[in-house]
Amino acid sequence: MANSNPSERKDNTNNEKEVLGYLPDERPPFLELIFFALQQIVVMFPATVLVALITGFHVSTTIFASGLATLVFILVTGKKIPLYYGSSFSYIAAIASIMGAEQFAGLTLNERISIAQFGIVLSGLVSIVAGLVINKVGQKAIDKVLPPTVTGSIAMVIGLSLAANALSNASSVPAGLSEGQIPFATDMAMIIAIITLISTILYSVYLKGTLSQFPILFGLFTGYAVALIIGGITGIGFVNFNTIETSSILTLPIFTFPKANLAAIAAIMPIAIATIPESTAHIYQLDIYVNDLAGKKATKKRYDLAGKLGLNLIGDGIGDIVSGFIGGPAGTNYGENISCMAISKNFSVPVLITAAIITMIISCFTPLINIIYSIPTSVIGGLSIYLFGIIAAQGITIMMDKKVDMFSSRNLAIIAVIMIIGLGGTYNYSNGMIPLFGQEFPAIATAAISGIVLNLLLSIRSEE
Repeated sequence: MANSNPSERKDNTNNEKEVLGYLPDERPPFLELIFFALQQIVVMFPATVLVALITGFHVSTTIFASGLATLVFILVTGKKIPLYYGSSFSYIAAIASIMGAEQFAGLTLNERISIAQFGIVLSGLVSIVAGLVINKVGQKAIDKVLPPTVTGSIAMVIGLSLAANALSNASSVPAGLSEGQIPFATDMAMIIAIITLISTILYSVYLKGTLSQFPILFGLFTGYAVALIIGGITGIGFVNFNTIETSSILTLPIFTFPKANLAAIAAIMPIAIATIPESTAHIYQLDIYVNDLAGKKATKKRYDLAGKLGLNLIGDGIGDIVSGFIGGPAGTNYGENISCMAISKNFSVPVLITAAIITMIISCFTPLINIIYSIPTSVIGGLSIYLFGIIAAQGITIMMDKKVDMFSSRNLAIIAVIMIIGLGGTYNYSNGMIPLFGQEFPAIATAAISGIVLNLLLSIRSEE
């Protein structure tokens, strides 16, 4: 009997290592909760802010809207779906077309934002209707329209289409440098990005216990420290604490309200159709990872997240309405945050609620905004290489999990068309918009719709 106790303790230790992580309805201890929330904010922040900068929307309002929409999404979905709502890249071209339209050239910034908001709010209705239809027709019907060949391919396209953004961020240098300084500064930026990337990977692979769940945050801290050291040695200001220069500590976001306009409806509302396959891919990814963790923890509970696709789209649509109503861009649930959850094995809804609340607080305090802004773009680039790659890899996971036959000519045709249209359109055209018949169509949206149509056509009289 004496010899069995050490063995039992050893077995228990091994089991604890295997089941490390938090399921959607589990809440980490307070300190872990805060760190997990900060990690979610770190991976959400760059893309959400970038959308605001590109479209001309107010950054602080966009950040606040992201947090508020996430809270509403979580409440609408009954705290059952652990997803974070952030600004969507799919809408950038459509929103920018309204913000820069010649017919609105004489209007103020807030007036143009108000017009775009109207299209954003109505785009939310498209997602809600899609969710209601899905709830009505059932999961089997949706699987015929959106099989894993489509959703998996879209996930891969989304991740790979962001590859250029990741490398662009990795080589980004501070503004104000002379032409002679830029080559050396670019080299230093790449060193910062590479160290950030490698350290994050090493943390995710080799850290054990609770620490293994914070590789993104630790990678960020490592990259930040390296940027400070290199900046101190070279005099290049990779870290800047004064992005927003104001004497006021408290700066409330600028809230604007929608103004009815038909042009905004025509430009922005249809884009919501393109986000449906994206949201479908995300919920399927989440279902796989959450239930894998649940299986390892030997829980009898089944988390049927894939079966909540309709509810997810309804929540997404309401998120768009909430964001659009106060002056934020249209959005979607973020693949970056899913990647972060997959790496840290933390799918806790309370963590996302905490992240949303902290995000809203950050948007109102200038020093906190400046701390976030002080993170060097090259550090974000290093993290993005890892995160965006995982988004693409999750598309492969979907097809593997659903046992997609990769020797089927039908499946190969669908995957090939989606991949080439999505990636070709993204990289062949500077704005990611495919010109056709005098109009421009978002590459990822066009790829998704092409894949759906091709799948339906090839399904006629098909026995597969």
